[in-house]
Formats: sequence, structure tokens, C-alpha cells
Amino acid sequence: MLNRRSLIKRLSTAPLLGGLFGTVAPLESVLAAPAKAAPRNVLKELGLRTFINAAGTYTAMTGSLMEDDVVETINASAKEFVMLDDVQTKVGEKIAALTHAESAVVTAGCFSAMTLGLAGVLTGMDQKKVELLPHLEGTDMKSEVIAQKAHNIGYNHALTNTGCKIVVVETLEEAEKAINSKTAMLWFLNIQSDKGQIQHQEWVNLGKKHNIPTMIDIAADVPPVENLWKFNDMGFDLVCVSGGKAMRGPQSAGLLMGKKQYIAAARLSMPPRGSTIGRGMKVNKEEILGMYVALDKFIATDHQKEWKMLEDRVATISNAIKGINGITIETYAPPLGNHTPTMRVTWETGKVNLTTKSLQENLRNGNPSIEVVGEANGISMTTWMLKPGQDKIVAARLKEEFTKAAV
Repeated sequence: MLNRRSLIKRLSTAPLLGGLFGTVAPLESVLAAPAKAAPRNVLKELGLRTFINAAGTYTAMTGSLMEDDVVETINASAKEFVMLDDVQTKVGEKIAALTHAESAVVTAGCFSAMTLGLAGVLTGMDQKKVELLPHLEGTDMKSEVIAQKAHNIGYNHALTNTGCKIVVVETLEEAEKAINSKTAMLWFLNIQSDKGQIQHQEWVNLGKKHNIPTMIDIAADVPPVENLWKFNDMGFDLVCVSGGKAMRGPQSAGLLMGKKQYIAAARLSMPPRGSTIGRGMKVNKEEILGMYVALDKFIATDHQKEWKMLEDRVATISNAIKGINGITIETYAPPLGNHTPTMRVTWETGKVNLTTKSLQENLRNGNPSIEVVGEANGISMTTWMLKPGQDKIVAARLKEEFTKAAV
């Protein structure tokens, strides 16, 4: 069989052969690849609306967009078989090293990380206990998780999935009194840390004092990138984070990081094992590998340079509308979750005849469609999910809508 180099060498005698046997086809046509069909556009087939995301990394808006090398990793790994546990082990070792953790595992989002982490705390390496969850009654397993009142929001349903109940406290003294033989874990919600009376290190110290593991939920709380190892370094036993937001990993992936004993135990409740509360929280090999590549790339990013780029995008939008009468613009960066350059736009209804809802609908129904966040007296937006050049499109559309509505 001829390889490409041999074929070219033989075809170099084409003039001689042509004189003897007739015309020989040009080299270009011989080597030309067959025409490829246009790629299938399933989004268009299904009539799904795509949009410019000026809102942020919301699950309802499918989080973030994966980088090319993450997608390439997913596509390449989809062509091979490997053992699922082997992938988790190898990737977990890499992630743990990057985040200063003893161990790590890729989960089906941050919510899943919370459920599985607590499951590991409850069962240890006892397979019979693993299969009993969430049915704690009549067992010798602990059944209470202590959380601050300000942290007791909907996402803690991930913890009650295990069969545990949440014990709510407000002060350090109340937390001390609440600890008893049933206490399984102390849970902390980072995004609400400014609303609780007990701060991070006090929470960790309380856990160490009573030999009770501590967990922190930092779902949307990177950037800053340092948060990926800050809480491991601080002494939290388990750290849970979303992978499909700022890190641009698969939307359905997350990370559970922490002490080896708890990660090993958590994995007993994860696929490929059955008869567990985590069986449905499956993460495929493509997502695991893609999440690792996304994390590695995110940590290596020049975050100062990216921050400047995001600020420039905010300025582009702000400059386009700041001269319109009745418009007020505030630029800021939320200190905890979604820490990125953000802008809030409000307006005087006597000078701009618009409601928040009508502006959102006008932007949504335009071409291209644009999504922003609606607030009580205006809108807010971020620029970190914009593709290059989309800041100019958002700026032009906002200017158009506000100019038309000017009284």
C-alpha cells in the first residue's frame, strides 16, 4: 500500500507517463479529500434560541461555555474505553495537588459534592452503612448537621438527602451547646459568610475542638482563583465547588476536595457502585477529564490580564449609555460569589419610559437575543460570559433601547 510520500514520488513522473498513456490527473485532484457535509446544527433543527449571555453563570442559562481544549479532551476521550474508577483516581490525584487538598473527586456538580461528602462522613468505609442511606433511623449513624441560620437556604437540601436534619444556630455559644453525640458535621456556606456571626476560622476551630468534620460550600465563589486552595489550607475537612461556572468545565461537573478518609468514603456512594444514594449522580469519563483540563487551565490563567479585559468590556457598555438623561450606572465586583466586574443600570422612569421587564423582553426578543439580570429598579450584568466583540453588541442594543425610551 502506498503512503502519501511514496505516492508523491511516483506521481513526479507524471509527464513521462502522460506521454505514453495519455493525460494524468493533476496531483491536487488526486490528493484532494472528499467533500465533507456541513456539520449538523441540532440547535437550529430544534428551534432553540441562542443568546448573548450578559447575565452570568446561571444554571438556567447553562452556566458557562467550555474552552476549546476542554471540548477537545471530551471528544478525544469519548473514543476510548477506560475504567471509571481509574479515571477518578488519576484525575483526583492531579486535582488534589493543584488545590492543596489531601484528595479530590469529580462530582455531578456542587450539590452532588455536598451530598456525597456528607455520605462519606456518615458511613466511613462501612459498605452496609452506605447501602442504608438515607434511612438513618434505627442505626448507630449520626443524623444532625449544624449550620448557621443565615446559611440555612435551599441548597442545604443536598445535606438532608442523606437523611440528616439541619440544626440551626446563630452564635458560637449556641453552636457549642448544639453539639451532641448525633452531630455528624458542621456546614458553612461561604457566599453567606458576611451574614453569619461565626466566621470561617472559628467554624474550623470549633470542629477541631470537638473532632467533628467541617464542610464549606463555595459553589460560585471562584474567582478569586485562590479560593480553590484557601479553604483547604484553612483546615476545612471538605470543600465543595461548581465546575461549570468560572472554571468553564462541564456544566454538570463539580469538585469535592478534602481529607483522604472522607473522599475515599464518599466514593463508595458514587457510581459505578449501585445500591447507593449517589448512583444517579453519575459523572462520565469525558466530564471527569474535561473538568481536570478546565481546572488546570483556569489556575494557569493570567487572572490580572483577564480582569482588565472584563473591566474594559464593562467600560465599553457603560460609555455607550452613560450620557443618556436619567440613567445611573454603578460598577462593582461582588465580594463573595461571582466575584467579577459587574455593572448595575438604573433609570428615572420619568425620564426613561421603560420597566425592567420590558427592557429584558426587548433585549431577549431582539436579534441577536441578549440576556441580562432583572432587578427591582433596573438591570445588572457581567461581561465574563461574553464572546469577543459581544460587549459592543450589548452596548449598541442598550443604547438603542434607552434612546427610544427617552422622554
